[in-house]
Amino acid sequence: MTTYRIAIVGSGPAGLSAAAHAARLGLSHVLLEKTDHLSDTIYKYQKGKHVMATPSQLVLRSPLDFDAGKREAVLDTWSEQTSAAQVLVKYHAEVKAIVGTGEAIAGSIMKIVSRKRDGTSETREIQRLAPPYRLTLTNGEEIMADTVILAIGTQGNPNLMACPGGNLPHVQYQLDDPTEYTDEHIFVIGGGDAGIENALGLAADPAQNNTVTLVNRSADFATAKDANVKALLAARDSGRMSIMTETTTRSIEPGWITLDSRDGEVRARCDRVIARMGSAPPRGFVEGCGVEFASGDRLAFPKLSATFESTAPGIYVVGALAGYPLIKHCMNQGHDVVEFINGNLGLKPADEPILEAKLAGLPGNRSVADWLEYLRASVSILTGMSSLQMREFMLDSTVKLYRAGDVVFERNAPGSSLFGIAQGQVLVEVNPSDPSITVPVGAGTIFGEVGLISGRRRGATIRAGSDCILVEISRNAALKLMSQVPSAAREITRVTTERSLLQIFKSGLAPADLVDVIAASKVETIRAGQSIIKEGEIGDDIFIIRSGSMVVEKSLGGKPVFLSYVPAGSFVGEMGVIDGAPRSATVRAAVKSDVIRLSGEPFRALLAAKPQLLDKLRGEMASRVSLNNFIESKKDSFSSVVDMYTGVANFLVEQGVGEATDVLLIDEKLCVGCDNCEKACADTHDGLSRLDREAGRTYAHLHVPTSCRHCEHPHCMADCPPNAIHRGPTGEVYIDDTCIGCGNCQRNCPYGVIRMDKVPPKKPWLLSWFLFGSGPGPGEPSSKWSKKSDPAYAEKAKKAIKCDMCSGQEGGPACVRACPTGAAIRVSPEQFLGVALMGRDNG
Repeated sequence: MTTYRIAIVGSGPAGLSAAAHAARLGLSHVLLEKTDHLSDTIYKYQKGKHVMATPSQLVLRSPLDFDAGKREAVLDTWSEQTSAAQVLVKYHAEVKAIVGTGEAIAGSIMKIVSRKRDGTSETREIQRLAPPYRLTLTNGEEIMADTVILAIGTQGNPNLMACPGGNLPHVQYQLDDPTEYTDEHIFVIGGGDAGIENALGLAADPAQNNTVTLVNRSADFATAKDANVKALLAARDSGRMSIMTETTTRSIEPGWITLDSRDGEVRARCDRVIARMGSAPPRGFVEGCGVEFASGDRLAFPKLSATFESTAPGIYVVGALAGYPLIKHCMNQGHDVVEFINGNLGLKPADEPILEAKLAGLPGNRSVADWLEYLRASVSILTGMSSLQMREFMLDSTVKLYRAGDVVFERNAPGSSLFGIAQGQVLVEVNPSDPSITVPVGAGTIFGEVGLISGRRRGATIRAGSDCILVEISRNAALKLMSQVPSAAREITRVTTERSLLQIFKSGLAPADLVDVIAASKVETIRAGQSIIKEGEIGDDIFIIRSGSMVVEKSLGGKPVFLSYVPAGSFVGEMGVIDGAPRSATVRAAVKSDVIRLSGEPFRALLAAKPQLLDKLRGEMASRVSLNNFIESKKDSFSSVVDMYTGVANFLVEQGVGEATDVLLIDEKLCVGCDNCEKACADTHDGLSRLDREAGRTYAHLHVPTSCRHCEHPHCMADCPPNAIHRGPTGEVYIDDTCIGCGNCQRNCPYGVIRMDKVPPKKPWLLSWFLFGSGPGPGEPSSKWSKKSDPAYAEKAKKAIKCDMCSGQEGGPACVRACPTGAAIRVSPEQFLGVALMGRDNG
């Protein structure tokens, strides 16, 4: 039997490149491909797909050519060049086992943990044997090789739909030819490159008459290429397809799909589901070869050396299975691994010059590899990454030396990046009026997570407490990190949970006090309308509202009575921990929300150790018991008022108050229709009003006009190309002068409170109008006056216009100040939505 120098398993970009380079060097080799064609991953791309050659700044080392172009052209080029290079290819050669045939390697015993469906696991051990390796094919043929390159990718192990109906025949995980489908309602699940490209292909030709919707579980498309995201948004803006973000699939049935969106349940017609939710390494096969993984996480990648060698000597791993999925990277790895096998151990990766430039400002004489390992080992959220993942990650991040006293960022500055402290410490200025009062944050941890999660401006000034090295991670890179490295997501969640609890509960708590509570905690996403606590049930979990909001209701006479509104940053459920009694009210999500569930048992232990915290929670409990007693005492005397109040409260939640931080309300009993609110708004904002008094809905005497709610998680911010939308220091969401007028924010706002318009010419003074009739008078000028006053007005570009809460104006919002009867008020929901208000009205 012939023993090859190299056996390459898989003919994707990495495997093909490795085989072509081995042929060029004259090394004995064989390329094993389980199908009847080369590069099955690219072959399975949808027909006509444009293949991108990113990153553009990276030099291609492979002997095979690769330029951006159509799928078919790329495959033809590789097929021709593979043949010309005289690569030895075996088709229909699926490998089922790889085992060493040499001596047992001393001390090299691998434990493999297999998890069963019932949650249990079993462990078996395998003794690694030295090369050469015997590769057994599914047809019984055996091949011998001194070294093996695994380039099998992960696409053969896709993530499956776990919802009811996920196994129905109209659910598929592959799209070969988008032109095959016509007159169908198609849902594409997944916001990565594959999902976006499938959706674009299905919606490309209007003549096919497909109704295409892309569903993404997050608000961002962190793992997709920028060009794909831009094409997706352009297709949506042109009306060719729809996008549903922050949405998950609840169930699938013939002809229908049910989704959990940010605003509640959606049931829609559906003829086909194409699930492109990523994939995971084929762990069972790879571990059976003696290759160890970095962790027990399903998405973990194999442990590899700097030369791509695995924990099984002589078995190398490259390509997507190594955690580096971009085609150009894979092809370079195929070239480099053959060089390493051939003895060229001094070869540096192709991205070395790029990373050298990024790390040039750091002290010391470390190599790129040494710096990357130092950063990976020093920052807690990076420790779960492989060396290859770390290289890709650093291409999208920056690392910088800060001298003691240097300001990293200032309070109220815009920014959504995350920082990791590799060395030294930073100081958080907790008192804006006294910068000397600081809290230190030491090496290994992170800061800036509030901007990452909420998009709000920086909450405090942070400066270097000593010379320190900081890794700044852009929002997209951080979201990508969390989606691809489970340990990073867990660590970010742990840190944010710890800091949330310290901020909410205070009471002299320290991080060490919360270790057991956090270890037993869970972050859960609650769909709109779903209950986290049900009246009458027994339970002792406490819930922290991380994002979104809740409403509290109590059943009286068989009808739910609205008690209160609970915004993000609050907690509920403490009564069950303290007195163990059944739940006294129901708590349900007003909008899609994230909560931190704290288990009752460790929390009771914390209360026993911290009497101060127990006193704080007893105070909260007393106020809620008082509210319950108040309702009970009033239910007979003014049940109609209770019904009216509950109706008003539920109406407001339906109008978006559940995700608002500030909302304009008008009491129609007091409103005289003078429109002074609109006029004052226009005169305060360059002649353009930010509100429409008459528009909007009314319940009883309460009117919600068309004006910005300043949402906790603003929909308008989700897709602003120049990043012109920000949140101010007092919570206002505003648009700065960099707006380019694309209209994305207007389309994304579900409440219709953003308008696109031109800024009119400056009006004469109001006194000139009053005395001499000069100008258009108070309020918004007519288009006719604007055109007459400024010949260039017709050519002006439109920009996005919305309420900014009159930020910077003395006296507060102009609309409220201008109301002669007090009918207009701006309130935060938690101030307005409380049943105690009934006592004011009826006491």
